[in-house]
Amino acid sequence: MAFNALSTLARRALLATTFVAVAAPAALADGEVNIYSYRQPTLIQPLLDAFTAETGVKTNVIFANEGLEERIAAEGANSPADVLLTVDIGRLDGAKQAGITQPIVSDVVKENIPATYLDPEGHWVGLTTRARVIYASKDRVQQDTITYEELADPKWKGKICTRSGQHVYTIGLVASMIANKGAEETEKWLVGLRDNLARKPAGNDRSQVQGIKNGECDISLGNTYYMGAMMTNEKEPEQKEWAASAKILFPNAADRGTQVNIAGIVMAKNAPNKDNALKLVEFLSTPKAQQIYAEASHEYPVTPGTEPSDLVKSFGTLKADTLPLAEMAKNRKAASELVDKVRFDDGPAS
Repeated sequence: MAFNALSTLARRALLATTFVAVAAPAALADGEVNIYSYRQPTLIQPLLDAFTAETGVKTNVIFANEGLEERIAAEGANSPADVLLTVDIGRLDGAKQAGITQPIVSDVVKENIPATYLDPEGHWVGLTTRARVIYASKDRVQQDTITYEELADPKWKGKICTRSGQHVYTIGLVASMIANKGAEETEKWLVGLRDNLARKPAGNDRSQVQGIKNGECDISLGNTYYMGAMMTNEKEPEQKEWAASAKILFPNAADRGTQVNIAGIVMAKNAPNKDNALKLVEFLSTPKAQQIYAEASHEYPVTPGTEPSDLVKSFGTLKADTLPLAEMAKNRKAASELVDKVRFDDGPAS
């Protein structure tokens, strides 16, 4: 079904659906760009409205929780997808490795976004960053500094909560540790971290903060934007209480800096509206768009000189690890293998 042929009702139905991969004919509409997105429509709509206001290009969005890469692959040459918005270097690089992307060739993007957040071959572009930080109990943790290495210190035995070791966010951290410390040291660190866990890894980053609130653990691993999401959650006000019980510690602030990951964009291999897709990517790299995106997502802009929101600034000062995200991507397979090797998801050793 072509995007430009969809009725308003049909589009709303598509937005609310988690898709399985199906074939679809191409959409060849002038003045439009077709977006497949893992980012919530309410999160990106202000960006898209600003893009349309500036360029006159209409945006069509399909949102899903999973399966969009597979859908693009199955649609093949007939795919209407121009771009895919997603999060985490693992998913961005995974799209590249799946062969569903094409290089984004743009001097504008290269000028606006540091090379650290760009694929050297142009297949993905980072648009915002998030830091993998330590959430710590305000009542039970007195220290205000920490390192990732310290998470293996026996003083934290039975006091750490985290999500699965095989989740993309955890794999990203482990991959960065391999890049910075080597595989042998990272394996020892993983064993120490595993044995300091208060429980088997489970749940999402928010539920780890709930564990801090409930006294199940004193510290947890989490992405910075979850603090903003919890602090502003009017639908589930109990999450505000979870957030109020914890403070953010930025690991390794005194040396290499805190590990960061990205939300980003790829251009689909068979993008039918390639010129408009490029316009969108270039717009998203501008300070104006960066400000809108970072404000809505509680993330950090990647464009130098663009400030995060006041709420994000309240978390403290982020000194980001300058490790190129492409290097992190290279170590993901080794990171996944190490997580399995030490049986991280089995929890602390008896």
